[in-house]
Amino acid sequence: MADPTLSARALNRALLARQMLLERSSLSLTEVMERMGGIQMQYAPAGYIGLWSRMRDFERPMLTQALTDRRAVQATMMRATIHTVSASDYWPMMAGVRRVNREWYTRVQRDIAATDMKAVADAVQVELADGPLRMAELTDRLTARGFPPRASSWAGLWVDMVRVPPSGTWERRRADLYGLADQWLTPVPVTEDEGIELLIRRYLGAFGPAALKDIAGWMGLNVGQMKHVANRMELRPFVDGRGKALLDLPDAPLPDPETPAPPRFIAVWDAMLLVHARRTQVLPEAYRPMVFNTKTPHSVNTFLIDGQVAGTWRFDEGEIRLSPLRDLTATERQALDAEAHRLSAFHA
Repeated sequence: MADPTLSARALNRALLARQMLLERSSLSLTEVMERMGGIQMQYAPAGYIGLWSRMRDFERPMLTQALTDRRAVQATMMRATIHTVSASDYWPMMAGVRRVNREWYTRVQRDIAATDMKAVADAVQVELADGPLRMAELTDRLTARGFPPRASSWAGLWVDMVRVPPSGTWERRRADLYGLADQWLTPVPVTEDEGIELLIRRYLGAFGPAALKDIAGWMGLNVGQMKHVANRMELRPFVDGRGKALLDLPDAPLPDPETPAPPRFIAVWDAMLLVHARRTQVLPEAYRPMVFNTKTPHSVNTFLIDGQVAGTWRFDEGEIRLSPLRDLTATERQALDAEAHRLSAFHA
């Protein structure tokens, strides 16, 4: 029998359901982060807004407290970018991407070849042994040891480090305080393949159904580096409207394509707008150059109407200022304004 076909709208509603944007979730904060596949968090407030849009009764101190209590952790992870994940996801996810991140960075930063990165890693372990340091201080200490100034920024791919709160939070947005991950969290032995399997599960649970290429791109791997793991997993096959093969978790939600989607606010860096989720049409292609371009590689704040980006927003002088990208109906505007009022109160 032919694999079931999923329309673009069916994929859109599947994504929204899994991202908890059809209905806010009553799950715990760490469970929500796991359902999201982690939070891309180069700009700290974006993570808080992402959780506010997805959780019932979320308040700003909740994420800061989770980071302080070490139930959540912020580090350089998938695609060598800053993510916040649950503490239980950290070690498996790092096992899945650690080697590939290192190899990729060595290719793109060719002057690394002139530096003994094992020696840098050993030095970082020594310097951080007594506790966290600001990046500027770590750089000074490594430079004093004879390493190039940039070695401190490279070191994070050779030594597992976390960003220690209160840095990288709503209250102190610059994430520049670093500590050793194995001092911050109890190490857990995980193989690379076990890590890749968890990453596949997290991706499909957050963004699926999806093609192997989409999953690999989100992880920062190529298909050849993860296909052997996907092949041994029990995954459900689908095809999209163009006949392209998709995979999914057997029990993941697939809501009716006509399920209503309420207005939702999305902050910069939200992973569901990236190219790996393109087939869901959450971001209409006509708007993509307005959201991602050379001036805004981090994207801009957007809002969703009926499951698609329909405009941008900013917080200014105590209010959410809206800039629609298309005409809104009176009903759409009324619902959007009500959600904007709630987001203004969250900022206050």
